[in-house]
Amino acid sequence: MELDYFKDKLFDLLNDSEEMGIIDLNADERNNLFIVRTEDGNVFEIVCRKAAGKEDGWTTAN
Repeated sequence: MELDYFKDKLFDLLNDSEEMGIIDLNADERNNLFIVRTEDGNVFEIVCRKAAGKEDGWTTAN
């Protein structure tokens, strides 16, 4: 799976999730970043990077 496909699917999941109380969702494509604001006023950043390696020692791919 490619990173862009993963980010598209993750955006869809977050955008369609009513149970999480997300009121604003922004994608910063340049930095592979999602900025999520919730009903209770919290703001979260989700950074997407493709990892290389196996489960017992993942590293971030360059």
